Amino acid sequence: MRRPVRIAAALAAGIMAASVPTLVGADTASAATSGASYAALGDSYSSGYGASSTYLNTCAQSTAAYPYLYDQATAPASFDFAACAGATTSDVVSTQLGGLNSGTTLVSMTIGGNDVGLVDVAAACSAGTDSQCSAAVATAAEAAVTQLPGALDTLFTDVRNDAPNARVVVLGYPELFDTSATNCVLLDQNKRTAIADGADVLNAAIAAETSQHSGFVYQDVVHRFAGHELCDAAPWIDATTLHPTADGQADAYLPALEAGA
Repeated sequence: MRRPVRIAAALAAGIMAASVPTLVGADTASAATSGASYAALGDSYSSGYGASSTYLNTCAQSTAAYPYLYDQATAPASFDFAACAGATTSDVVSTQLGGLNSGTTLVSMTIGGNDVGLVDVAAACSAGTDSQCSAAVATAAEAAVTQLPGALDTLFTDVRNDAPNARVVVLGYPELFDTSATNCVLLDQNKRTAIADGADVLNAAIAAETSQHSGFVYQDVVHRFAGHELCDAAPWIDATTLHPTADGQADAYLPALEAGA
């Protein structure tokens, strides 16, 4: 029976901060044919890290990322692509809200994984013992319960103050592994189970806090990645970066944003 591995997906949001991407340009183009004004905030799942071999800037923004694809598909009057790999909630508050204003009509983001120390989870579960993995997941889950809601509340309040008329779509993290697979050699079952248990706590905390803010909507993406996790025949998760591939951005995250918008 499949169990969610969302905390494992979230850990990838912080892993890439140490790597320097190849740059292909400095700015993203903004279409200007509709009345919408769109701002994309958040971490590496929103910047598109792992979906390209080259990036627009040192935030690892990709033209394969769901915000860029949404911009190309809907042609908003303005597009502020502020999402940055490795971002925490405080990073979004301090560096990503400058493009928001009363004319902003849509905001999207993935956020929270880096706040709860999921880099430590990645290290413990990839190189440590089962007990070390379980302990790291428990620590991250505790942070998700005790620390993340307050951090999200501060971020969401600031977003609403800066963009009072915007609909805000907060997207969750996908499962990384098909936990029902019996021949998966990437992580043993004990580690995947520990990660799954912590994942529920993380995404539940994000969803619960999102529901407390008017005009905010949470979009889970787990079902959209079903059948396309690591250990499946055609995964939409890159095994090296633990981030969505271009297919994962286009066929899971983009439809989730469209559904929430």
